[in-house]
Amino acid sequence: MNILVTGGLGFIGSHTVVELLESGHEAIIVDNLYNSKVDVFDKICQITGKSPGLFIADATDAAEMDDIFSKHQIDGVIHFAGFKAVGESVSKPLEYYRNNLVSAMVVAEKCVKYKVNRFVFSSSATVYGEQEPPLKEDSELMPTSNPYGETKAMIERILTDVAKANPEFSVCLLRYFNPVGAHKSGLIGEDPNGIPNNLMPFVLRVARGEIEKLNVFGDDYDTPDGTGVRDYIHVVDLARGHLKAIEKDSAGVSVYNLGTGSGTSVLELVNTFIRVNGVDVPYEIVGRRDGDVATCYADVTKSLKELGFKAEYGIEDMVRDAWQFEKNKC
Repeated sequence: MNILVTGGLGFIGSHTVVELLESGHEAIIVDNLYNSKVDVFDKICQITGKSPGLFIADATDAAEMDDIFSKHQIDGVIHFAGFKAVGESVSKPLEYYRNNLVSAMVVAEKCVKYKVNRFVFSSSATVYGEQEPPLKEDSELMPTSNPYGETKAMIERILTDVAKANPEFSVCLLRYFNPVGAHKSGLIGEDPNGIPNNLMPFVLRVARGEIEKLNVFGDDYDTPDGTGVRDYIHVVDLARGHLKAIEKDSAGVSVYNLGTGSGTSVLELVNTFIRVNGVDVPYEIVGRRDGDVATCYADVTKSLKELGFKAEYGIEDMVRDAWQFEKNKC
């Protein structure tokens, strides 16, 4: 298949493009470089020995997207493009609602217009809100009080309605948890522009000495060590999950968690990084961050049963591969 990947130069998108190409598919990347770098394209080519299509374009631009869809045979779409920082979404709600909702609607509109009937959406565990884990796909959508989570839940509803109105349209909603790690080559990994918002890139910059210390947001949660517990999943595992989802041949709407099914606290992750890589990571406990929940991890029964997906890598693999990528950047 020829798969259009929006946000295909980003962290998860680039790894997914690699998995697509190495599995015999073709890929067309659309990315506006808001939170990615163009040299990732060359690294994808180096890893795979193949050259996917590349358009530096914005998925919110209906004219640009129409031009791409009209000139290429596209068999499916994996939609990553979107703003993704929980804390930033609280301070910049209008930017998040406009960018995330409009990009998804524009891409879905083009899919319907050009009869592209496979659509995989990069959703998030934030749609579950503060429900008791393990979180199951049939749980009510209860996004926490942050616009990022709200946009994910809204887009899920929009795509569900599009599928109802277009019976041939197949939508796969992937709710995943906390991706970390990097490709084993050390060539691609998480490398956000500006000050990082996610935990691992912040840990990496502290480990390199670029940032003095890591801020740990809260140690008074109801968890074993008081810090937030998350279901961390290796980005290569996550990319494999997207490959399985786009290859799934069934009409209607499917929803899957992509995680490991177990939780790791912030301090457990940091201490594992220190132990595995032999690098110190100074940290300071600060106040809780708006929009965060105490504990979040997946029930992965359904994704194993219906997609045949199971995470292969553990926390040690994640921190080792992430540090390898970071060292290669130097």
